[in-house]
Amino acid sequence: MNREKLIKMAGAVRTGGKGSVRRKKKAVHKTTTTDDKRLQSTLKRIGVNTIPAIEEVNIFQDDVVIQFINPKVQASIAANTWVVSGSPQTKKLQDILPGIINQLGPDNLENLRKLAEQFGQQAPTKTNTNANADVSKPQEEDDDEVPELVEGETFEAVAEEGHAS
Repeated sequence: MNREKLIKMAGAVRTGGKGSVRRKKKAVHKTTTTDDKRLQSTLKRIGVNTIPAIEEVNIFQDDVVIQFINPKVQASIAANTWVVSGSPQTKKLQDILPGIINQLGPDNLENLRKLAEQFGQQAPTKTNTNANADVSKPQEEDDDEVPELVEGETFEAVAEEGHAS
């Protein structure tokens, strides 16, 4: 090799001035595993126990749900401490709504009402944005409504007439 190249390479390794010692090895930075070890030792001191066979954990915040699929759940009832570890997914309440209605508590029913109001407000605005829609024309009634009963008629009488004919 060329002597000039060697001097140039040796000069790049020095951390100080001309008379300083070369650095022997790369500085090792502290990793996050020590944080995990400290957390686990603290949880062990509290006395948490692992709860097996939990498939899903949902944490509700306003209209956002933090969802953990197959998490590791640890609990200490005496210390009123629950630890949920795993990979979280943040979703909107309306995205996972059909599957979690049975999980909603009384405090989340208010959020459910707000969602229903939002959908109710969005539906009429979508129909009015049609180019062919007439603003003066009233909206058609839903066919899902139960018809009014006619006086003097009963369901049994109508059913018997249907079988007789």
